[in-house]
Amino acid sequence: MRAKITYTVTAAVLVVYFVLVGSRGLLLIQNGTPVTVAFGVAVLILPAIGVWFLWKNTQFVHKANRLAAQLDAEGGLPVDELRRTPSGRIDRDSADEVFARRKAETEAAPDDWRSWFRLAVAYHDARDTPRARKAMQRAISLHEGRTVGA
Repeated sequence: MRAKITYTVTAAVLVVYFVLVGSRGLLLIQNGTPVTVAFGVAVLILPAIGVWFLWKNTQFVHKANRLAAQLDAEGGLPVDELRRTPSGRIDRDSADEVFARRKAETEAAPDDWRSWFRLAVAYHDARDTPRARKAMQRAISLHEGRTVGA
């Protein structure tokens, strides 16, 4: 729940920032001189990219949460079997062991979105966020019935 609140607050702050920056860009354009118009257009590009990025990430989060809910309903969510340090951090060797099992499971069923979801969780636990995201994107694509390249 804390992650959802943090994401929502961060997204709201970003939207406010985009509105403020966008309004400044429009003011520059309204000034009408060639230099201010050029700056105004340049300033408007940044919030446009930010809005697109925020939208794509929000879609990704919603789709991943839908998969998690479905997997939970099926009883297929991965069980947290990781050892932790006294401070609560995940033990790296433990994460590597679980990752090896998840990878083998995914190699055995490469077209099953469930195995890709569990692999994404294992990548995340192993602190490999870029691969976790790619594995989750593949799980989402397979769940939606889209063709996935190798």
